[in-house]
Amino acid sequence: MVCEKCEKKLGRVITPDPWKSGARNTVESGGRRIGENKAISGNKYRFSPYTSKFETCRICRQNVHQVGSHYCQACAYKKAICAMCGKKLLETKNYKQSSA
Repeated sequence: MVCEKCEKKLGRVITPDPWKSGARNTVESGGRRIGENKAISGNKYRFSPYTSKFETCRICRQNVHQVGSHYCQACAYKKAICAMCGKKLLETKNYKQSSA
């Protein structure tokens, strides 16, 4: 779970979404140019399994597999924070947050 500010940093897929409403990688939404090769141009935020350096979660020290994130998905869900910047997204006082 990421905040609206960090949503721009997320990676884009090579193929366009079949669901046009709300898709970020269609021509109509402005997220994709005609004739653009996403395999070449979109490697800035792409996950690379061959890198030797993986970030670790700041809470549980587990490896994080999302480029640019500082918190793993489980800790971000439990604490209701953004996985990239750590901003509080939701007040969890009345929720039962369990990942099991």
